Amino acid sequence: MESPRILRAGAAAVVDYQTLTFPYRRSPDQDAASPVRHPVVVVGAGPVGFSVAIDLAQRGQPVVLLDNDDKLSAGSRAICFAKRTLEIFDRLGVGQRMVDKGVSWNLGRVFFHDEQVYEFNLLPETGHERPAFINLQQYYVEGYLAERAAELPLIDLRWRHAVSGVEQREDGARLTVDTPDGPYTLDADWLIACDGSRSSVRQLIGQESHGRTFKDRFLIADVRMQADFPAERWFWFDPPFHPGQSVPGGRSTPSSVLLHRQPDNVWRIDFQLGWDANPDEEKQPERIVPRVKALLAASGNPALRDAEFTLEWASVYTFSCLRMDSFRHGRVLFAGDSAHGVSPFGARGANSGVQDAENLAWKLDAVLRGAAPDALLDSYAAERAYAADENILNSTRATDFITPKSEISRVFRDAVLQLSRRHAFARTLVNSGRLSVPATLHGSALSTPDREAFAGRLVPGAPAVDAPLQDAAGAPTWLLRQLGDGFTLLMGAGPGISRLADELRNAAEGLAPLTWRVIGPPGSDAPLVDSDGCVAQRYDLQPGGAVLLRPDHHVCARWRTPDGDALRAALRRALALT
Repeated sequence: MESPRILRAGAAAVVDYQTLTFPYRRSPDQDAASPVRHPVVVVGAGPVGFSVAIDLAQRGQPVVLLDNDDKLSAGSRAICFAKRTLEIFDRLGVGQRMVDKGVSWNLGRVFFHDEQVYEFNLLPETGHERPAFINLQQYYVEGYLAERAAELPLIDLRWRHAVSGVEQREDGARLTVDTPDGPYTLDADWLIACDGSRSSVRQLIGQESHGRTFKDRFLIADVRMQADFPAERWFWFDPPFHPGQSVPGGRSTPSSVLLHRQPDNVWRIDFQLGWDANPDEEKQPERIVPRVKALLAASGNPALRDAEFTLEWASVYTFSCLRMDSFRHGRVLFAGDSAHGVSPFGARGANSGVQDAENLAWKLDAVLRGAAPDALLDSYAAERAYAADENILNSTRATDFITPKSEISRVFRDAVLQLSRRHAFARTLVNSGRLSVPATLHGSALSTPDREAFAGRLVPGAPAVDAPLQDAAGAPTWLLRQLGDGFTLLMGAGPGISRLADELRNAAEGLAPLTWRVIGPPGSDAPLVDSDGCVAQRYDLQPGGAVLLRPDHHVCARWRTPDGDALRAALRRALALT
């Protein structure tokens, strides 16, 4: 089978993404007399590499995408994809496929021993197109992205082309690439490393990641079974069906279990094992099957006690929270796990990596088009390092709560869990993994500070939030569907809005393409109607006001009474022109 595009030729075609093999093809670059130069080379065909390549290609930039393998990820690996990531995937043309295949969920439950202590809803308010999360095996995510990449002629995807050398230069990088036909060299104006936690590019340029490694082991077991568990996240602290390891003094080490439902009747179960567990032994079916049976027996559902299941995939892992000191080194840029790593608690790894890709793509596009200076890419490194630090902080706190490192920490944790049964304040202290949310880029150099008072949390630097709208024909739509790939100005309909729009349009001329969206209250004749009042409430958008959104849909400026000079200054600042 030659490509994902061919595999999808039949409407009812079914693809086994776990066994799919992509063909190696010889590139004309391999026969060139001297290294061929490309504007952008991306290393790593995972969720992050695919995302940045697709984003750039949709903006008109040719991309060479190299991967050292000819397969997608093995096993389910990352499975939790957050609302913000789904909204990015919508813009990349694959969001609906992800949602249709994935298991959508908003609700989580926390247990202590064998008793539920509380539940939480990650998206309690209405007025959002996408759910808080979907669960979807990583091989599906990569497969859908690979199929989308195959539809874009500006992406030159090369399987089994492994980078073995990087020579940094002032105007780019020269790569040595190993293939089944032998090595060749190519030049890149810009090199983007999305090649994972063991990044070869990072090693080849002599860089390291720094942080903390946690001394604990966890077992992932993907189990296929018919089970009457709801599509929720269930997390147990010290469950009796999975006791911790015995230690001197009659005590036991902390233990935890996490249960998630995936598509295809596959269930992800994470068992905390302890540092002394033998990884090779724990991956054996004879060790895994009794653990799963104990979980099913403890579910309280008689129909599950003897449920039949098959083991799909298993892995034992440890983890670290770390990052590079800088995500930019001249013309070499790092994104995703190659730049930063977190524990799996909170689903922050793949989600933050896709957000890296979104932040980087529009900025690199602007630089390549000559619309922004090279300095704009410094803001990528600064903003995404800020986001990585936030993710690492939350991930470290979750790990410390799940695996307390001292007896007093254990006593504190257990007391918090006991109190959380009845007291809301204690629930704010429980940490089974603060689930991924996009970072608000406080203090970004690209944001214009407010000059008037605003209500709400959508401050400059905050990611845009969705809201239901009606178009001029009265058909329902969504705010995020109305945003452009460049800068977007949301304007509150009111007296004199046409004259104001003309003034602002003239002010933006020659700086950046600008999408205009005039939004009015219910009953108005505005092009877009704020049917439920969510835009006015969430953005504090009042008649005559305006909110400027960056191409990656973060707020970068807002005004009660905008004018041309203010808009032009904000655009220049957002493009690092001032």
